[in-house]
Amino acid sequence: MLPPVSTTNTTPASGLDRYFKITERGSTVGREVRGGLVTFFTMAYIIVLNPLILGFATDEDGKVLGGGTEPNLAMIAAGTALVAGIMTILMGVVANYPLALATGLGLNAFVAFSIASQMTWADAMGLVVIEGLVILVLVLTGFREAVFHAVPAQLKVAISVGIGLFIALIGFVDSGFVHRIPDAANTTVPVQLGATGQLSGWPVVVFAFGLLLVIALWVRHVKGAILISIVATTVLAVIVEAIGSPKAWSLTTPAWPDKIVDTPDFGTLGHFSLLGSFQNVGLVTSVLLIFTLLLADFFDTMGTMTAIGAEAGLLEEDGTPPNTRRILVVDSLAAAAGGAAGVSSNTSYIESASGVGEGARTGLASIVTGVLFLFAIFLAPLVAIIPSEAAVPALVLVGFLMMQQVKGIDWDDLEIAIPAFLTIVLMPFTYSISVGIGAGFIVYVVIKVVRGKIADIHPLMWIVAALFVVYFCINPITSWLT
Repeated sequence: MLPPVSTTNTTPASGLDRYFKITERGSTVGREVRGGLVTFFTMAYIIVLNPLILGFATDEDGKVLGGGTEPNLAMIAAGTALVAGIMTILMGVVANYPLALATGLGLNAFVAFSIASQMTWADAMGLVVIEGLVILVLVLTGFREAVFHAVPAQLKVAISVGIGLFIALIGFVDSGFVHRIPDAANTTVPVQLGATGQLSGWPVVVFAFGLLLVIALWVRHVKGAILISIVATTVLAVIVEAIGSPKAWSLTTPAWPDKIVDTPDFGTLGHFSLLGSFQNVGLVTSVLLIFTLLLADFFDTMGTMTAIGAEAGLLEEDGTPPNTRRILVVDSLAAAAGGAAGVSSNTSYIESASGVGEGARTGLASIVTGVLFLFAIFLAPLVAIIPSEAAVPALVLVGFLMMQQVKGIDWDDLEIAIPAFLTIVLMPFTYSISVGIGAGFIVYVVIKVVRGKIADIHPLMWIVAALFVVYFCINPITSWLT
C-alpha cells in the first residue's frame, strides 16, 4: 500500500478535489488517473473472456446469446464493455470509491452452464435481473446483515474456492488440455489428458504457452499481466494458424477481422424475460437459482469492498468502508443492469486492488476506468480473432487466485470442514455451482443436528437447506405429484 501524499495545505484546491476528497484521502489527481488506468488494463480481459464464456453456450432451444445459432462475440463484448463502463463510472460518482465493476467471472459461468441450459437466454437473464433487484431490496432494508450472518463465514469462503476450481476446469476443458472420454470408450474414467491421453495439436501448445506466460507475468507483478498474456498468445495463435496448422481450434479460429473499429452492436440489450423462468422450470427451481446467484454475488462483493478498503487504508474503525450502503446499492444495480443488458451479472472486481496499489484512493480512479471501458466498445470486433486457447489461461489463473482463500477454512473443525469440502469439490465434479452450494448447506445442517447443536443453526439456513433438498429431489417429487 502506498503511503499518503504529504501536504502542508489540507484545504482542497478545487471543486474536483472537494467532491472526491482527493487531498483528504492523501492522493493526487495524477495518482487517481494512473490508478484508474492500471485497474482497466488489469481487468480489461473480461471484454474478451465474457464473450468466450457466454457466446458459445446454448439454451434449451439450441440458441446462442443474442439469438440464432452462430455466436456473435463482438455483440457480447460491446454489451460487456458498455455496462462495465457505465456502472464503474456510477461507482465513482455516487460512492466515491476506487472500485471497478464488470461481468463477474464464476457468475457468468453459472449463467451459461447451469441456468441457460434449462431455459431460454432471455429467461436466464431475467433471473439475473431479479437477483440484482433482490439484493437491492436487501441493502435498502438493512436485511442484508441478516442474510450475511445466516451463512457461516467459512462456507462463504468455500463457495468462492469451489467456483475457482470450477472456472479452472472450464479453462482446461475449453483449451483441449483436458478431454471428456466418450462413452463408447467403455471406461469408467470420465476425463483424460488431451483427446487421446496425450497432448496433441498446436492449439494446446498455444494454451500451454499462454498459461506459462500469464504465470510468469503474474509472479513478476507485471501490471496488466492477464491482458498482456491474452494479446501475446493471440499473436502466437494467429502466426500458428497462418503457417498452416491443423484446423483444431476449440472454439474460434484466429483470423484477422475485416475491420478493427466498428459501430457497436448492442443486440443483447433488453434481451431478458423477468417471469419466463418460472413458467419454464417452475417456482422452486427458479427461486433456488436466484438464491445461488444472490449468494455468490452478494458475499463476494462484501469481501471485495472490504479488501480494497483495507489496501487503501480507507476502512472505518469498525472495519467497514466509507459509504458502504452506496457501494452496495451501485453493486446491486450493476447486477440487475448486467442481466437487463444480456451480459450476466456485474459485480465488484478485486482487480481494483491493482489501481489502489498505484495510488488510487477515490472514485475519480473509477471514473477513469469506466471511461476506458466505454472507449473499448468500439474495438469489440477484435475479440473475433482471439481463440479460447489464448484467453482461458486467465481462467486457470483466476481459479488459483480464488483457491487461495481456502486457507480461511478451519479444516480441524469437522462441523465446517466437511460441508466446505463438499461445497468445493462438487462444483467442478458435477459441473454445477448450485450443486456444490446445496450439498454444503444440507450437510452443514445435518451435522449440527446430529451433534445436538440445533440452536447454532440460523433460521434462514433451515429454509435454504430445505429448498435445496427439494431442488435435488425435484424429479422424483414431480413424478410423484403428477
